[in-house]
Amino acid sequence: MDFIKEPMTIENRSMELIAPHLAELHLDERETKLYSRLIHASGDVGYAPITRVHPQAIDAAIAALKRGVDIYTDVEMVRTGINKKKLASFGGTVHCLVADPDVAARAKAEGITRSMVAMRTFGKDMDGSIVAIGNAPTALFEVLRLVREEGIRPACIVGIPVGFVGAAESKAELAANDIVPYITVEGSKGGSPIAAAAVNALMYMIDNTRP
Repeated sequence: MDFIKEPMTIENRSMELIAPHLAELHLDERETKLYSRLIHASGDVGYAPITRVHPQAIDAAIAALKRGVDIYTDVEMVRTGINKKKLASFGGTVHCLVADPDVAARAKAEGITRSMVAMRTFGKDMDGSIVAIGNAPTALFEVLRLVREEGIRPACIVGIPVGFVGAAESKAELAANDIVPYITVEGSKGGSPIAAAAVNALMYMIDNTRP
């Protein structure tokens, strides 16, 4: 059986196949690249009508990346999916504390999720950064609380947790916030690969070469 083997050819052909599903959304070039990455990562064109991007999100995230900011994630799968070599070329690093023993101990003592404790531990370090959440709605709820109550100001929140308990609600709260630019999707869809794909899309808008 003959099939495409070269990675960039596969990617380019995928984007060609995705394009018709975005045609009626009237996206600009950068939005098209972002939406395409989410669909490419999921294999699901159903992301096209439910993706929500704050008008300032792409500009804010790209400016932050160019400054060499770090990225703070809720789970290791998001951290793993982000192109860390590309991020390092801008001067940034990805952080995840969900497996930290102290975080686990605090979460057990307080009866809350480890991802919530991790976000609290990051605290002011998230100022000016990019926050990428792909698994835990509780992490997104906690980041939004930190934004409202403690004045934490990420440059952009990529909030795409997946699931049936709190995911849709946390993303709706993110989309309703008028403080921090965001990238999200409606409903239960999402996940770590999707959050990572959004971050990678932003980096590839700056530099599309692959280390």
